Amino acid sequence: MPIRFELLSRRHDRRGFTSGVPALDDWFQKRATQDQRRHVAQVFLAVDEQGIVGFYSLSMFTLALESLPHQLAQKLPRYEAIPAALIGRLARHERAKGSGIGDLLVADAVRRVLAAAQSVAAYAIVVDAKDDRGRRFYESHGFILLPSRPNRLFLLTETVAAALTAAAEPKEGE
Repeated sequence: MPIRFELLSRRHDRRGFTSGVPALDDWFQKRATQDQRRHVAQVFLAVDEQGIVGFYSLSMFTLALESLPHQLAQKLPRYEAIPAALIGRLARHERAKGSGIGDLLVADAVRRVLAAAQSVAAYAIVVDAKDDRGRRFYESHGFILLPSRPNRLFLLTETVAAALTAAAEPKEGE
């Protein structure tokens, strides 16, 4: 099934979207458009022939220097806040469970952050997992727990950029 990514608009019917996480469904159905209109978040959808199969939101964010692991914080300038991007909410439709849509959502979000980081600095990509299952999902994509908050994780943009560059390089024998 081909998936395309689109920016949320009025033409998208969100009423039937269910992820199994009531807080995410409620935000998506009732407040996502408001957040987007107020420039609090941009909401991106994964859409297939049946409709919306997943979504995520992106926002600019700042990390307090003291919230980072010491080994990273000591290498940074002593600014109060470090620029970052936030994947605020991410969910896939229950009908897509086990299909890899969550992986595609994270990959698309990370690609968009890296593209934006060409113009606006972002040291890291931050996520807030709703529960242990969400935390494990993000950890499987390389995100690291922030010591300051139990379900807040981050991934350095330079780490992702290096991984994408390495993946794009031809392998020996190809």
